[in-house]
Amino acid sequence: MNVMLPKGTLAPARPAAATLGLCDVDIHPRLANWSALHPWLSAEHRHRLATYGTRPRHGYIRGTPYPKSQPLASRRDAWTPEGGAPASDLSFVQQQHLDHFGIDVGVLNPLSQGQGDQNAGFSTALCHATNEWQLTEWVAQDPRLRASITVPYDDAQAAAAEIRARAGDPRFAQVLMMSRTSMPGGNPHYWPIYEAAAEAGLPVAFHAFGYSGHSMTNGGWPSFYIEEVSEHATSCQNLVTSLVVEGVLERWPSLKIVLIECGFAWLPSVAWRLDKLWRTLRCEVPHITRAPSEQIRQQIWVSTQPIEEPDRPEHLVQLMEWIGWDRILYASDYPHWDFDDPRHAIPSYLGDARRAAIYGGNAKALYGW
Repeated sequence: MNVMLPKGTLAPARPAAATLGLCDVDIHPRLANWSALHPWLSAEHRHRLATYGTRPRHGYIRGTPYPKSQPLASRRDAWTPEGGAPASDLSFVQQQHLDHFGIDVGVLNPLSQGQGDQNAGFSTALCHATNEWQLTEWVAQDPRLRASITVPYDDAQAAAAEIRARAGDPRFAQVLMMSRTSMPGGNPHYWPIYEAAAEAGLPVAFHAFGYSGHSMTNGGWPSFYIEEVSEHATSCQNLVTSLVVEGVLERWPSLKIVLIECGFAWLPSVAWRLDKLWRTLRCEVPHITRAPSEQIRQQIWVSTQPIEEPDRPEHLVQLMEWIGWDRILYASDYPHWDFDDPRHAIPSYLGDARRAAIYGGNAKALYGW
């Protein structure tokens, strides 16, 4: 839910209490320019960045596959008064978002800053530099912020090493991956990541999007941006199925998975279908001893942006009740065009107790804040 304002202006804020103790699990900081990572890159990698740039697995493109509905997929009022890119200036983010809405804790999820690059060593270096940049330029400057450990997930051993290097640092809330990986997310190729995250007691967050090197649908490349945005949900459906069937949730029962920006109305139906097929085909997957729906309800959390809004409120209540009132987290997706204003994002008919849990209580319990 997005309210557009003249550039550099703010809407009247409600008291912070209106957000019921707000924790935002999806804020997207942006580099002002790639040189911001130079302090944490070697001379070799600075040269590579300046000379060749990044090389996403969709190698034929220089930007995103589809034009976004707004520049940089962002709110037009999120550009700074000086013309800086959205979420590239902490002081403006504080003014427009953190202070304006009275946010208690905000989780940073950097996008397109090294994950998925075709050069594995370069991807590892960029992810490490991004983590240091988050700590230095954001978390150290505002105690309300927490970083995500960005990892070069297609090099699982390097990703696991980065997780272990950050383990025990309370400034990091979670491990960050994208939903479109080059192989299904539950594939044993990625198991070192889950093992390291489980050891560290860190949730693994999958944010919708990512460069896999493959088209985003089973039938090839779609025609429109609206199809790409809709596919955020289906990418996570495939992810959840893979995590269950490959035995990731069974192997690491303490592992917590967070799904960000992919909706959640689809989750019960995926679980029901998996339960039905598991009862019939369980001889193929003897490593699965718990019903898929049980694993999903115990180990998966979802975020509210974009929250589905059916015409009949009771339908949304039923979906959320199945998922679990303690498994739903508020996310703004700031500064993107489909940003959800916390004053309006969670329907009032859910009641104050449930809204308070979604706005902040559930995140504080999950992350141990």
